Amino acid sequence: MKNYRITVNGVSYDVAVEETGEGVSAPIATSAPAPKAPAPKKAASAGGEGAVKINSPMPGNILSVKASAGQAVKKGDVLMVLEAMKMENEICAPQDGTVASINVASGDSVESGDVLATMD
Repeated sequence: MKNYRITVNGVSYDVAVEETGEGVSAPIATSAPAPKAPAPKKAASAGGEGAVKINSPMPGNILSVKASAGQAVKKGDVLMVLEAMKMENEICAPQDGTVASINVASGDSVESGDVLATMD
């Protein structure tokens, strides 16, 4: 019997496999998913959080950050670019205001609902 750890959609599983001698292995037992370590809290780029939170619409990777804390933006201005499923998605300002914090950096992985930035 051999033990393996496999990851499916970001969730790790411990699996025991028995060799049957027929050239095909059959899974014997699986354990509960290994607990996922909590993602580290990202530090805000400015002094505080704003009243308007801008959340990630889907899991992906931050390709670039176009805005900075303290910058005045208009509704529709691009704040950052999120790559998901090989598509580049522009994350835009939902209203006119000032960027209070940028909570991600280029290269960061994000989950759906993570706070990417805040505005006042």
